[in-house]
Amino acid sequence: MFQNARRDQVRRLVDEGTQLVEVLERRQFDLAHLPGAIHIPAWELTPARAGAELDRDRPVVVYCFDNL
Repeated sequence: MFQNARRDQVRRLVDEGTQLVEVLERRQFDLAHLPGAIHIPAWELTPARAGAELDRDRPVVVYCFDNL
């Protein structure tokens, strides 16, 4: 299931154990990633990579910087 979430919703979800994945480029991630975020660049977010790095029993929020 996909849906947009506000900052306060994401904070609550992460506090409750949700995994936060940032799909930013390495340079962007290094400059300003969210605390506790897992870095998997968008072009590397494959089922195999996700399966290797994420806990299937926990929800996931995927985040990408959007300057809109």
